[in-house]
Formats: sequence, structure tokens, C-alpha cells
Amino acid sequence: MSRLYYSEEGRVIATLCEELTVFRRARKALCLPATGDTGRVYVLARSYPHNEQPLRMAVNGEEVAAIEPARPAYYWYEVPVAADRLVAGENTFEFWTDATAMNSWSLALEPGHAEPESSVSDDGGKTWRNERMAYLNAVRGEYVVRVRLAEGEDAPPPPMVWEDQGHPRLGSLRKILPPVARDQGPLLRRVRALSAWLASSWEHTNSLRAAQYGPWDAETILAWGAAQEGHNGKRPVVMCVHYAAAFVSCAQAVGIPARCAVLTEAVNGSNGHFVTEVWFEDEGKWVVVDPNADAMFWKDGVPLSMSEVQEAGSDLGGLIRWGSGSAFQRTFPHMVDFIENNLEKGVCFGHRSVWFRSDLLGHPEFSPPGHGALSYCETGLVWEKRDLERGFGMFPHFGDAAYFDAPPGQGA
Repeated sequence: MSRLYYSEEGRVIATLCEELTVFRRARKALCLPATGDTGRVYVLARSYPHNEQPLRMAVNGEEVAAIEPARPAYYWYEVPVAADRLVAGENTFEFWTDATAMNSWSLALEPGHAEPESSVSDDGGKTWRNERMAYLNAVRGEYVVRVRLAEGEDAPPPPMVWEDQGHPRLGSLRKILPPVARDQGPLLRRVRALSAWLASSWEHTNSLRAAQYGPWDAETILAWGAAQEGHNGKRPVVMCVHYAAAFVSCAQAVGIPARCAVLTEAVNGSNGHFVTEVWFEDEGKWVVVDPNADAMFWKDGVPLSMSEVQEAGSDLGGLIRWGSGSAFQRTFPHMVDFIENNLEKGVCFGHRSVWFRSDLLGHPEFSPPGHGALSYCETGLVWEKRDLERGFGMFPHFGDAAYFDAPPGQGA
């Protein structure tokens, strides 16, 4: 057993994090129990593309590591720290580089904390402040630094949360949905209609092609995506995440239980994806629906669950049934590349999780502000138990088959 100790939720805005230099240093405090084993410190940071300088790290005032840069993107760095370097109570973790300009390393930051246990220094660590943080000196927040110790045990995964069917946002959304999705016809026909409609509604635009992240708000996603213009007049990031988030809200608006499913080849991998799972009562299981590519997965006339898709491995291409929306998506070369080299080969299905909250309209404050724009880091993701030993120790929630397979009425 082990437990993750953390003080943020991974609600990181990739364009508003902390820059480090030899002068500008970041410090994180975490309260830990006494430990007799090596601790694992997880740091979410980004090295600049041509940077060769290490990220330097001290624990309780003593330097313990010089972290060499990996790929130039936000990346989880895992650092072992000997038990005798940690203390019972408050522990401080300090980060800096030897660069004098902000062109070496960035440290991920979650804004919005009233009294953060993180602080920044502009004079090499002589004085510190926990306000006017991030590189623009504009927010207060917690740096994304977590510690896993052998002492303790992670809490059970949270129950699934669904929309309140009486919420006015659902009624507003329902009015703009395709008529076939609103009727009481066969579930499969309604699901396929929603998926095709969304896949045909806007151009997939990821964080390599735009910087302004779209909120998980279905009507706003549809408006911003179609116009390719959003907040502050900028082109919005409206990618696989947003097709799935919109689908989940649209499905619930017409009484179809659906939830967000998050996929990746590896914890720091670039081949991730975001799909949905829909509860098929007649099948007694959650069925995978990809409303970005407008795809479902079938075998012997039966739609497949997430575990069944994973079991198919690289032989997934022949199991895909495409909807009419896939033709629109294939007009974009980057989507053709994704479909042929990732989806059809099952690459992104290596690890799965669910976003336990489906009340994206009723409680938008709980949706992450930048998922998919950097390495997965949100604590609202529930991974499979086996993933704890497969490199996902920076997350706090892991579920068993009973958790993932439970019908929507249980634990809501």
C-alpha cells in the first residue's frame, strides 16, 4: 500500500505557469508523515526545446537532484528521495535552474488558491511571497508537486456524479439537438445520430494549432468550434476532449447515461485520446463511443466495452464501424493521420480512466481548464488499479472492475 500526498487538483492552465531561473525560484510545502522508505516525488514541469540545463531540486534545504530535460512539453518527472531527507510535518521542495532568463524550465501551477503553501522568490531564495505568482506575477496558486509514500493508503475512488435532469441548461441544450436524438427510438440510432452530428459540427483544433482552451460547455463548444473563434477573439482549442464533453452533456439532455473516458498510451505519452462510454441497458455494460472520429467498436454483432476494446489490441481497425461524421473529420490531414496511425491500431487504449463527474453543465466549476493541453494531471481521473504499478503513482484514485462496470444508477 501507499498514499499520494498533494494539495492541488491539477487544474493547470498551460499558458500561465511559473518560469524558473537562478534568481526566480519556486518552493512547495507539503505536510508528510514520518517514513521509513524512499519517497517518490512527482514534478510536472516543462523544459524549453533547446535547453540543456537541469532542473535543480532541493528538499528541506538540501539539494537532492538535478533533473535532466526530457521532451519539450509538460512532463511528469519522478524523483526518488531517501527517507532520511524527509521529516514528519512540513517538508519544503525548492526548484530553480542556472539560467538567468526565463528560457530554461517552467513549473506547472494551479491558480485559484487563497492561501497557497507554494511561494516564489525573485532574489535566489532570500525572500519569498505566495501571491502575484506565475511568470506574469498575476495569480496565487499551488505548484504541481506531489509525493507518494509507503505510509498510508489512497482513498477509494469517488462515486460517479450525474447531471440534475431538472437543470435548465439541459433544457436549453435539448432544443438544438438533432430530432432523431430527441425521440424515443432505439438507443443505438440516437447515439449514432448524436455522434455524427457532433463530429460534423467543427474542425478538430488541438493545442498545437491554437492556445485558447474551450470550456467543457456543450453549447459554447458548438458555437466556438463552428466559428473558430472564442475568448478574446482567439482561435479556440476544441479537440477530442470537447467532442466527448459535448456528447456527454447532449446524451444526458435526452436521458442517455454517458460519461467521459480518458485514454493514453503512457503517462507521459503524446498518443492520448478522449472518448465517451454510454450505458447500453440491453447489453448490461458501458459501450465505447468516439464522437470525434464518429466511431464505435463491434465484434460478432455486439458493441464493445472499454475492456473489450483494450483486449483487441492492435487489431482494432477491423472492429470499427464508422458513422457519417467520420467523412467530415477525414477532410483534415491531421485527423486522417490520427485515425490511421493511432485509433485503428489501438495505440491510445493502453491505459484508461474515467472523469468521475458528468455534471459538466450543472457544475462547470469542477471541469478542468486545460485537459489535453499538457500531460494528464487532474486528480478527478480514476485509473485502473493495475496502473498504480505501471507509472501512474502521481494520481490518487484507482478503481477495480466493479467500479468501472457499475450501472449509472449506482453510486450517483
